[in-house]
Amino acid sequence: MTPAIAGFDYQRVPVADGVSLNVAVAGSGTPIVLLHGFPQTHLMWRHVAADLAADHTVICPDLRGYGASDKPTETEHTETEHTVYAKRTMAADIVALARALGHERFALAGHDRGALVAFRAALDHPEVITHLAVLDVLPTLDMWQVMRGTSAAVGFHLYLMAQPPGLPEQMIAATSDAFFGHFLDIWTNDPQAIPADVRTAYLDACRGAVPSIVADYRASAGIDVLHDQADWDAGNRLRMPVTALQQDWGAALGFDAAALWRAWASDLRHETVTCGHFMAEEAPADIAKIVRDLLTR
Repeated sequence: MTPAIAGFDYQRVPVADGVSLNVAVAGSGTPIVLLHGFPQTHLMWRHVAADLAADHTVICPDLRGYGASDKPTETEHTETEHTVYAKRTMAADIVALARALGHERFALAGHDRGALVAFRAALDHPEVITHLAVLDVLPTLDMWQVMRGTSAAVGFHLYLMAQPPGLPEQMIAATSDAFFGHFLDIWTNDPQAIPADVRTAYLDACRGAVPSIVADYRASAGIDVLHDQADWDAGNRLRMPVTALQQDWGAALGFDAAALWRAWASDLRHETVTCGHFMAEEAPADIAKIVRDLLTR
């Protein structure tokens, strides 16, 4: 049986033509949507979601292309046409999801890929997103600018999945569990934070979603950069209170993450969390507290 977040109700919600999202919902009060990262599903929020549901309506979807949500096929083959998994498209899914559940305005927290969707939602729909939390990620435009030299080897998967359709999908599908399991292993400081049943659920979900996951990453080397650059050039910035979290890389980080985020968000709090990349699973009490603090701003 696939693990679920205890006490949450599950449903499928249509958000676009031919696309429905798998979503877990619980609690009451002001709404917050929690978006997962790679190579995970909504289950990564299981501890934080249960905490926040004590006094908030908590909405945890699988992003399009991930988990049990629909996985539309990306058929375009040019840099400017990969729109099915553009973060703008995925962000529109989340706004439509919240609206379908009765929420015209909501707070939004995202980790990794989910943080990129949340960032785009906050830029495209500033009247809808009240507060924004981004966990262990940089805006796409900044990410490509800071990755250079041998230090960029840590992001080999970004370059692999940016390649034209065909080879990346074949390579990853041929060794799916080893590929996705690699990141679950090297990006966590505490292996016990992802128990065996959850790890299995992540690998099972990824195994069935290779084309859509690659399409998500491919968009971040093309259309997402164009969208970020257009907003930057136009002076569009994040208007709501923003909290940016990063794991503690120390001197190895090689760039000032707080400064990069501050250029996008005037009302920013930047915090470092002592854990691995999967901070909502490794340090859930810290993350829940930081999100609660954000919601009071």
